[in-house]
Amino acid sequence: MNKNSLLSIILLLSVMVSLLSADMSSASAGDEGTATIFQTGAAGSDAVTPGWSEHANDPVTLSWYINYSWFSTGWGGNVVSQKITEETGVSVNFVTPAGTESEKLAAMISADSLPDIITLGWWETQLEEMIDKDMVYALNELADEYEPYFYAAADDAVIAWYEKEDGNLYCYPNSFYTPSDYETYDEIGSNQTFLVRKDIYEAIGSPDMSTPEGFMEAVRIAAEMFPEVDGEPLIPIGADVFTSQGNNSFDKYLQNFLAIPYEDENGMYYDRYTDEEYITWLKVFRQLNEEGYLATDIFVDQRTQMEEKIAQGRYFCMLYQRTDMEDQEKILYANDPDSIYIAVDGPANSAGDDPVLPGAGLNGWTVTLISKNCSDPERAIELITYLMSEEGQLVTYLGVEGVTYDVVDGAYVVKDEVQELLNSDRLEYNRLYGADDTYWMLQNNVMQLQWSQSSDASEDPCLAMEEWTYPYTHYLGQYEISFSLDTEVGYSWNAIEILWGETLPELLLASSEEEFDEILDSFVAARDALGYNEVVIACMEKIQDAKERLGMT
Repeated sequence: MNKNSLLSIILLLSVMVSLLSADMSSASAGDEGTATIFQTGAAGSDAVTPGWSEHANDPVTLSWYINYSWFSTGWGGNVVSQKITEETGVSVNFVTPAGTESEKLAAMISADSLPDIITLGWWETQLEEMIDKDMVYALNELADEYEPYFYAAADDAVIAWYEKEDGNLYCYPNSFYTPSDYETYDEIGSNQTFLVRKDIYEAIGSPDMSTPEGFMEAVRIAAEMFPEVDGEPLIPIGADVFTSQGNNSFDKYLQNFLAIPYEDENGMYYDRYTDEEYITWLKVFRQLNEEGYLATDIFVDQRTQMEEKIAQGRYFCMLYQRTDMEDQEKILYANDPDSIYIAVDGPANSAGDDPVLPGAGLNGWTVTLISKNCSDPERAIELITYLMSEEGQLVTYLGVEGVTYDVVDGAYVVKDEVQELLNSDRLEYNRLYGADDTYWMLQNNVMQLQWSQSSDASEDPCLAMEEWTYPYTHYLGQYEISFSLDTEVGYSWNAIEILWGETLPELLLASSEEEFDEILDSFVAARDALGYNEVVIACMEKIQDAKERLGMT
């Protein structure tokens, strides 16, 4: 038996196993009459050679929309993008929004002017809208026609999770984990941390900030002792950006640190936003604002302004996503190791329970789709497949052997000068090398573990922040919910989120606790009028469905 025949048989057996898995998933959803993507996969083909390798000498440029205004890395000029173009023949013209992400994407959808490839958060309402309006290709259909190797590169659990009722797969995620990954790997961290500036925190005695009283006292003392940082006013409490739907720091992150459940003891959907522990802590922040400790900056700053202030070390404490400030952390560390941010125990519930922090689930972080406006869908599916593959992941993560890393006794070792630049100047690193998931759109964290670099948390402040989260990180993907705006419940869901986005700053800025209570009561009443009960029922159905698909019931 020759090599190609053997590979064909292996691929066929793999597809047959996937077919059985997909059939079981379809049957459990009551969709027995719908064909699955595995039934039209590469089973009849011996095309085990990746399609991208056959077009490496055929140059093409594709436009790729990234739904984040902060993404600024271009294509070409750095080692990784040059290598990807060399391997696939594809160059990329990135498109990013200049202002509000949702408005830019909505405008492109309305004008039917979507770029070739689109990447956005899995929770964004435009995801379902693009699929429902038949504006994006089914990836499996493109794979069947152009790139059967897609099925070898894709994760079966992810495909089954994202498969639609019509049997098609329209998007593929990055940064995903399966429930079994949490059983296999101990080093899966959450992105959510409570951070304090190390030197200020230690100067005020490293106080316990897990209680309302301790938190308020620490903020007051820090602001009194350190009114300025390098001539600029100290910002006592930092927070994520306020959006039309709220603020992660003051809602979801705070709720997770308080270990507020998603379901009650009877398995019913739990209202986290009116939980007594949560309200107690919102009132803590209201009181601190009354005393002048919530700076105006946090209500108006966008990510660019936040990054500048983090790099200056101007925040004392903040509930924040650690990966979004790693570049600034490295700047602080290079200037003064004592000025960095460290993760410590933050707000906790009255019982002192550990935080329950989410790691990534099967939804991942972002998803990538191919528009039906795509100028060359064949090359688009080839590029996506390459980036999903082990070959593409190695390039995306470590770069090019001999240039950014060497293989020493079977171990992958990043060159010293490359690692030093990564630790000191991320922007320059991106410009020259572009590795370490600079192009994160299809990164596979689990696959990349095989090439992970050993590091000492005492010398790597970013690793130290991550390691702090390990004991508190859980798989909570069953509670990740989104709805299409085209449905009645989706419309209500979105309206309630916008209502909360308007209410949260009003609560924090309330002049008294009595006014706070009145605002909260008004929110609850208005939420009910928007169809909250129907949303709760729909959420429970989604949670139950997710649990069944994940084998949690």
